[in-house]
Amino acid sequence: MSKPRALVVLVPLLPALLLTACGTEGGQGSGSGTVSPDLPLTGTHWTVDEVTVDGSASDAPGDARVAFGKDGRVTGSGGCNTFNATVAVKGDTLTASPGPMTEIACSEDRMRFEKQLVKAFSGELKGTLENDTLTLTSPDGRNVLALTAERPAPLRGTAWKVESLLSGQTASSLPAGSEGKARIVLGEDGKVTGNLGCNNFSATARTDATTLTVEGPAATTRMMCTGPQMKLETKLYELLDGPLTYRVDHRTLTLTNASGEGLTATAEPAGRA
Repeated sequence: MSKPRALVVLVPLLPALLLTACGTEGGQGSGSGTVSPDLPLTGTHWTVDEVTVDGSASDAPGDARVAFGKDGRVTGSGGCNTFNATVAVKGDTLTASPGPMTEIACSEDRMRFEKQLVKAFSGELKGTLENDTLTLTSPDGRNVLALTAERPAPLRGTAWKVESLLSGQTASSLPAGSEGKARIVLGEDGKVTGNLGCNNFSATARTDATTLTVEGPAATTRMMCTGPQMKLETKLYELLDGPLTYRVDHRTLTLTNASGEGLTATAEPAGRA
């Protein structure tokens, strides 16, 4: 008589045990929600489209940009000066801490924009990434940074603006008064053209995987130049007379000769004011 009595007790308990087990398993699957993955920003480059500070929006100049490097390091430009920053990314939240900025004299509008850019790229920001667009918004929604993914520049067909001169591991600024004009363009037709700081030039050039060779002395115009322009022009003319090792890092071109002398140049923005 003891076995039937035991069965009467166990049968009602079995559904309850099964329900308890299923409920526990379901809790592990749904739980309190999944953790959002961190924004994939490392190694990305962006042009700045618009900056909003305290609810007031400003269009960015064509050469304003932000680049996310490794270990939370960021470099950027407001169109005149460059700045550094560090960031920490957790899920879709980015915390930015601006660092030092260069102090080149700019137009009043540019300097105003650069201050707005740094202010918008500060503190805790919510990131929204959609296709080629990244939007960073402050918690109160009053500061917004609108960015578009920046594509790498091809070696050929790009106008490379000369930014600095190299000697071994040392980079130096262009002679004061010669900045902003020197450019190099490698055409698909095997020509290299541009400006040496005052005069335009053209020559024939060939490239392989790592080497750019300018064949013969470059032909130039004969305009009179200022002292700093002539100093830069002489340096670039000598540098372009022979084989050069080249490296393209996203939108930066480095050219060096066998002695370690060379230059760095940045890609001019295409189709932007």
